[in-house]
Amino acid sequence: MAFNTALSGIRAAGADLDIIGNNVANAGTVGFKASRGEFADIYAASTLGTSALAIGSGVRLSDVAQQFKWGNINFTDNPLDIAINGDGFFRLNDGGAIVYTRAGMFKRDDEGYIINNDGYRLTGYLADGRGNITGQIGDLRLDNSNIMPRATDDVFATLNLNANEIEPSTPWPATVDPDNPPPADTYNWATSLTVFDSLGNGHIMSMYFRKLDADATATPPIGDNTWEVHVLVDGNEATATPHRLEFDSSGVLSTGATMSIVNHALGNGAAPLSFDISFNGTTQSGSAFAINGLNQTGYTTGRMTSLDIDPSGILYARYSNGESKAMGQVVLANFTNPQGLQPLGNTTWGETAASGLPLVGAPGTSNLGVVQGGALEDSNVDLTQELIKMIVAQRNYQANAQTIRTEDAVTQAIINIR
Repeated sequence: MAFNTALSGIRAAGADLDIIGNNVANAGTVGFKASRGEFADIYAASTLGTSALAIGSGVRLSDVAQQFKWGNINFTDNPLDIAINGDGFFRLNDGGAIVYTRAGMFKRDDEGYIINNDGYRLTGYLADGRGNITGQIGDLRLDNSNIMPRATDDVFATLNLNANEIEPSTPWPATVDPDNPPPADTYNWATSLTVFDSLGNGHIMSMYFRKLDADATATPPIGDNTWEVHVLVDGNEATATPHRLEFDSSGVLSTGATMSIVNHALGNGAAPLSFDISFNGTTQSGSAFAINGLNQTGYTTGRMTSLDIDPSGILYARYSNGESKAMGQVVLANFTNPQGLQPLGNTTWGETAASGLPLVGAPGTSNLGVVQGGALEDSNVDLTQELIKMIVAQRNYQANAQTIRTEDAVTQAIINIR
């Protein structure tokens, strides 16, 4: 009996050493989760139960329990390295089978799909052609093609016009020379920005502001606090008549908040320019002329220069024209009982009945952690603790071997009785 009991102890200590050894071996494995051996005693029992005086029959390995505490996060130079800060697992497509991992070492394959070192594809919410995240989950893919140009369809100008200005003494010229700017004495203030046509070509759009003196006899009549706006594109007038901005006595824009440029021909093969200029937020006060905001919606062709991942898992491609576009969003999965997951090797797990169904969502939602691009989660193995456990397991092994030696000596003494 003691032989079998000691043998079970040796097997248990050996299993413990195997578990500890596997932890130590994977101390440098990204995303690895340590395990611990959990043991239970053995008693012989009958239908009447176990006797109060029963002597145990040894020990057995009850479970190899995975420990899913988080590892440390270290930053890297690869933007496609992703670490999870919190609960959750990356969702990978292994040839149609879905597996889960905490190891975020990813790269692109020859088709642009984001894969790990074993070729499993990272999945997430897909984006449409304009960079809008959809609710469809699929394999994430990065499009390396240039971003196509977009013609300007809106300009936003937020200014302050000096209420103390007077109308310039020289009228606005009847005909503007495209090769020369309007004379400086025909306007009070000017500003410009670049707008883009359908081919991605840039054009200088200039706005000239003239303060008008009140004139009730003019057609149409000119009230107090009125300004005239002339818009030139590449030096050519963009409208047949100037646009008027009228302010109330408090300096708030009351008339002319939107100016429209319609079918301005360019003569370069691109579609005529048509866009609205919004002056919402523009004021007139006693302070100096100021540009508080000036931007537009067009851009030229751009090539992808970098990739960023925000904490919510959205992958943004950055382009040489200063634009960015979402390529997709990484999703995470969590389980009611992560310890019920089945280890599959390659630092991946599969769901089981014990783990429960995966709860899939965007990083930072529900109980899912956020993600960190350009970073990796280290193994959660505590080497100091593992080495101490190794010493304890070794002593347990030796002690059980001593039990066998002692039992052998007792048996020999019985055999030697005459």
